Amino acid sequence: MKPKSFSGSHQLGFGFDDAVVPLAPVTASRRTPKPPAVTAPVPSPARATSALFETLPNSATVVQVGSEADTEAEAMAKLLDAHPDFRVLRRLAPQLAFPPATGPVATLLVLDTETTGLNPARDKVVELALLRVTVDLRTGQPVGAVRVYDGLEDPGIPMPDEIIAITGITDDMLRGQRLDEAEVQRLLDGVDLVLAHNAGFDRPFVESRLPQFAALNWACSFADIDWKQEGRGSAKLTALAYDLGLFYDAHRAEMDCHALLAVLMASLKTTQASGLSRLIESALNPTFRLQATNAPFDAKDLLKARGYRWDGAQKVWHTRLTDEAALALECEWLKSAVYAGRSSRVQVEELDAKTKYSARPGQIGWREL
Repeated sequence: MKPKSFSGSHQLGFGFDDAVVPLAPVTASRRTPKPPAVTAPVPSPARATSALFETLPNSATVVQVGSEADTEAEAMAKLLDAHPDFRVLRRLAPQLAFPPATGPVATLLVLDTETTGLNPARDKVVELALLRVTVDLRTGQPVGAVRVYDGLEDPGIPMPDEIIAITGITDDMLRGQRLDEAEVQRLLDGVDLVLAHNAGFDRPFVESRLPQFAALNWACSFADIDWKQEGRGSAKLTALAYDLGLFYDAHRAEMDCHALLAVLMASLKTTQASGLSRLIESALNPTFRLQATNAPFDAKDLLKARGYRWDGAQKVWHTRLTDEAALALECEWLKSAVYAGRSSRVQVEELDAKTKYSARPGQIGWREL
């Protein structure tokens, strides 16, 4: 395993994510005669909006973001943001340029796919999006320009109706399309780490279509960050973006990549480091798949409650641990809670960044309890 510190080179040491002003009440005098009924012209949206601005506090700042309508919309958003009963979401604007690098960097590839289904042995990739991003290792933030690739590919079979409903990708859009493998390879050259939100889904699909991805290091922003510990209610990408006040058109690969980058640029509550930094660090360390080998049948409910999952093919309960310390603690728990203190032997699979989330096995070993 490589050391956990980075060398002074520009690449990773891998060996290769006021309250709202109230409107004044209007009271009518009893002596005021009722006005005759009249038909008033309906004010234009711009005029109606301008009337609302008269209630803005003097300290409100209106940001010039383009047209007059944009400016008014931003002012209304700020007014709502200041109210405790409202929260404003803004459409995600992809960012393709960042300040220049001033120190050591890593080259990351943010990846997302759309497919015809869920089974990489049978289904096909129909869209692949990549963002090639340079990250400052000291700040955990992107630097320089972002390179983008988004390509479609005809799977040779009709698109299932449920996938069309989710993605909006139709047979007409895909007919005759093919991924630009030469451009994909140019983006892959010199990459330190591939990031995907649910890499366990994307990696097998991508490796099946483009085997060169198997030689790269991968990290998963869904599994490698404990979003519950970070105070998030959900690990879904749309929910993580909402937590930052952002929304976007999900289930198209390129926008999902931009959303993931925005989410991973934000600081995590537990460390104040960015999600990008967390994933770079996680890729330097192996994870472990621990099997409760020959566990007693009556321990199944205990294992399930602990978070173990049943592997029907190997007929064994298993769990994943993030580091050696967690593995040691879990082995102690197994010995006392599952094996009742008896000497036992359990299988441990060590997975580095080149095998994590792939269909390939890691390094298999055994541990005495």
